[in-house]
Amino acid sequence: MRLLCAYNERRTCMARRTRPARWHTQNFLRDLGLAGTLVDRAGLTNTDLVYEMGAGTGTITAALADRCRAVIANEIDVPLCDRLRSRFAARRTVQVRCGDFRAEPLPDEPYKVFANPPFDMTSEIVGKLVGAARPPDDTFLVVQREAAERYCGTPIESLAGLLLKPWFALSIVRRFHRDDFRPKPSVEVVMLRLRKRGPPLVAPDDAQAYRDLVVSGFTAWRPTIGDALAQPFGQRAARRLLDTAVLDPALRPTQVPFDAWLRLATVFVRMPDALRGRIGGAEARLRRHQSHLRKQHRSRAPRDALGSVHRDLAAGSSAPTAVDEVPAMLFR
Repeated sequence: MRLLCAYNERRTCMARRTRPARWHTQNFLRDLGLAGTLVDRAGLTNTDLVYEMGAGTGTITAALADRCRAVIANEIDVPLCDRLRSRFAARRTVQVRCGDFRAEPLPDEPYKVFANPPFDMTSEIVGKLVGAARPPDDTFLVVQREAAERYCGTPIESLAGLLLKPWFALSIVRRFHRDDFRPKPSVEVVMLRLRKRGPPLVAPDDAQAYRDLVVSGFTAWRPTIGDALAQPFGQRAARRLLDTAVLDPALRPTQVPFDAWLRLATVFVRMPDALRGRIGGAEARLRRHQSHLRKQHRSRAPRDALGSVHRDLAAGSSAPTAVDEVPAMLFR
């Protein structure tokens, strides 16, 4: 049973819990002026439909409503959602949805995302957005710095980022002060942008080959890209592949920059079917493995432990933990 309880309902909710629950956590922007500045710098205008998950107290929702054609504000916490509905009852351009974002349908028309969601849901949110039948044209997410750098490939590439980059341009567009939030987070916070490319950098017919190649390189558990490719292809074929792509075999997979992975994939798709088939299904195997994993993340202060979010709250968030940054991306 997964409950997100407001402070004044905490004891009742705790009494009803009969088994361990995963407690989502969140820090809210303090200042409507800052929210407005962020929306303006994101380039959102009165022609945009914007989806916001984790709307919370409505600070970002209000800034979006003042500038955008329409806003869909999603909130899982029932008391907060009721307050959002009351606050924006007179705003016809704001639609408030109560429920779990992961189960909510996304728009079937062009839209953008601008949100400050719980840190511990970053990978699930990114996975749903990039895997949607219609991904957002542009996405701005307030996230933990380490997660954003992992996606962007700073200072080294990650599997998560490489699986996104042919289809989305990723960048960090804002670094926040901890005082910007209530309560103060115990981690550094940034705004991550994912802009959908058009057209993508990998042709649709080659998309799965690219993804299988990258996954195979990262999951071979070999110290260098040369060793990782030699495992399925053999030394001679791997060396020919690397030489044609002008790539140093001594580099670790994380040291291979994105443009080099693109060159490698361009050469790989021209290899004989028998060789390419040796890593076929690598991504699918990884997904099956991931489906059995469950991780808990505690990088923010639990909502139910904060007191009323509409009062002056005491800061206090728990220590950060690593976030699973491999998105379950379905977009091609």
